[in-house]
Amino acid sequence: MKNGMTLYTFDKDTKVSPSACTGGCAQAWPAAMASDSDKPAGKWGMEAADRGKQWAYDGKRVYRFSKDTKPGDKNGDNFRDVWHVVKP
Repeated sequence: MKNGMTLYTFDKDTKVSPSACTGGCAQAWPAAMASDSDKPAGKWGMEAADRGKQWAYDGKRVYRFSKDTKPGDKNGDNFRDVWHVVKP
């Protein structure tokens, strides 16, 4: 979780299932991927993803929004009523 960019969950994802965000969705909402050295802590965990492991918060996969251009931007909050800022 580096660089201070806002993280989001997607209501159409279900716990421990493949991401419901694919194709064009995945381009606009790239997965927040974990590195090999990252470790789960508290409500922060990881789910298997196509390219490795994706961060999850409280069991829900976590994403970034391509239209957030700087740390602190929250342009995707409540987008189409299915994207929400992670609130630890």
